[in-house]
Amino acid sequence: MMNPLDPRLLVTFVHAAHSGSLSVAAVQVGRTQSAVTMQMRRLEEALGQILLHRSGNGVRLTGAGERFLIHAERILKMHEEAISTFSRKGLHGSIVFGSPEDYLVAFFPSLLRSFGSKYPDVDIKVVAAPTVELKTLLQSRKVDIALISTPNLNDVNNIVRTEPLVWVGSKPSVELHGFGDTLPLALPASNAMDHRAACDAMDAAGLRYNISYASNSIAGLIAVARSGIGPSAS
Repeated sequence: MMNPLDPRLLVTFVHAAHSGSLSVAAVQVGRTQSAVTMQMRRLEEALGQILLHRSGNGVRLTGAGERFLIHAERILKMHEEAISTFSRKGLHGSIVFGSPEDYLVAFFPSLLRSFGSKYPDVDIKVVAAPTVELKTLLQSRKVDIALISTPNLNDVNNIVRTEPLVWVGSKPSVELHGFGDTLPLALPASNAMDHRAACDAMDAAGLRYNISYASNSIAGLIAVARSGIGPSAS
């Protein structure tokens, strides 16, 4: 008879698979990255299969990893249902989750799938708002948990992902747009971190600009950038 798989290894594997990062998975399971790396090696040795491709950009599932993810999620869901049914200690109630709109589009589907499979009796309410508004909602306890932006990279205990701020436009360079001496920008509202960072970058480069379009709607900013009216920052 084969040795049973440790459910803790499956939990870590599922987090790594959905986040594409062992460091993010480490935060989610409350372990160090080296401990998570060792867990994944133990799981691969137990199965006799390579589950994750590792690179400087993170991890991605191998063919075996994609097939095993289905089984791992099914096992964990049944495990949670069994404990909840017989112990009556499963999580119940509701949680209010806050996030900027662009993070909701990029990350919320996988978070919802992972959380929903583990805690099916918890209702999730979503609040889409800029980071500055979410901080206020957190302080007033109108939001239980939030995924927000921060320029403080020293806050390593609360950072789950880092990414650079980039310019987005309909053409590969500013010169090709033919805007002239003053660059029209499409940015989030003035209280957003991306807005301030974009303006600071323009000032540091000594470039003239004006805010031609300001909105916290990610769909609106994408439409403006694609139309060629003005570049945006994301």
